[in-house]
Amino acid sequence: MDETRQTGRRRRPTLRHVADRAGVSASTASLVFSGRGPVSDATADRVRAAARDLGFTGPDPVASSLRRGRVGTVAVVVEGPLGAAFRDPFALAVLDGLSEELDAAGRTMLLVAQPPDEPIRAVDQLATQPVDAVVFPLCGMAENPLVDHLAARGIPMVGSGAPRDPRVHHVLTDEAAAIGLTTRHVLALGHTRVAHLSMHLSPGASLRRVGPDDVAPAAYPDAAGRLAGFLGLVGPGSLAVEAPELSVEAGEQAGRLLLDVPAAHRPTAVVAQADLLAAGAVRAAESLGLRVPEDVSVTGFDGVDLPWLDHTLTTVLQPGADKGRALGRLTRRTLAREATADEAFAVSLRVGTTTAPPPPD
Repeated sequence: MDETRQTGRRRRPTLRHVADRAGVSASTASLVFSGRGPVSDATADRVRAAARDLGFTGPDPVASSLRRGRVGTVAVVVEGPLGAAFRDPFALAVLDGLSEELDAAGRTMLLVAQPPDEPIRAVDQLATQPVDAVVFPLCGMAENPLVDHLAARGIPMVGSGAPRDPRVHHVLTDEAAAIGLTTRHVLALGHTRVAHLSMHLSPGASLRRVGPDDVAPAAYPDAAGRLAGFLGLVGPGSLAVEAPELSVEAGEQAGRLLLDVPAAHRPTAVVAQADLLAAGAVRAAESLGLRVPEDVSVTGFDGVDLPWLDHTLTTVLQPGADKGRALGRLTRRTLAREATADEAFAVSLRVGTTTAPPPPD
């Protein structure tokens, strides 16, 4: 059966189908249709023949957009389902700030969901999309197959720490130094049994204990940097667990794992990598009959608004809207062909009501 037919209905062929039929990469097929880049005549003929066989009608809108100049669209790549980003207040703030800056420049924002278990699918989504630039605004993997594809098309890229590639310009938070703000705070309060609640370090994460050996192979630079920063201050043998996802529910699950132990072994402080995880840890503590902060201190990261939480988190303030606007400004400068370099994004400590000195032994 024709690969473009499914259950009797014809599916619109994509550039990925053409590339597979021709035995080339999606980037090479894109170069053939855009007319840019060093592609041999034999390879180009093979790609065009595959397109005819599959009924790929083209031409690639990227080609026409290049003839016209800028198209006014910036693709924004979000890892995972878009619904998950819309439930994350920090992600929403970043996207809001980014859209504000792009709107001011007269550019529209095209949201692209990239499945972490099959990131190559995003190449198909963008292969025939005319865009002026691509932004990776949120937590993402260090390596991304989109980078080679977009670089081959000459499309500038901006990120917030990932993908890790010199062709991507970044607005960067020093993750290790940032987590050090809350870690040093609880240490200064006198806590000696301090645990860490990490975001997921790689796709398909499960609730588990993690340590120094998990930093280098981690797929997500932000989580790895925060884990490394915490362990560097508290010690490599410190208790640290990885949450399976970024949610209050996952934070509560991980919090119970940390806190539902005999009092003599229970941490008196939990340093979390995100406010949502910290809120879950607070819920876990209170469900176990522990008082926050009298029995256990909890810190977060991001400084998002959690009006339903009966506490003000001690946290690392990383204003999401400001970070989004910084990404938007860097995108505008990159499109203007101005000299650009990675930019540091400043964070600060907010002391709230969830930290206090440890309880007496």
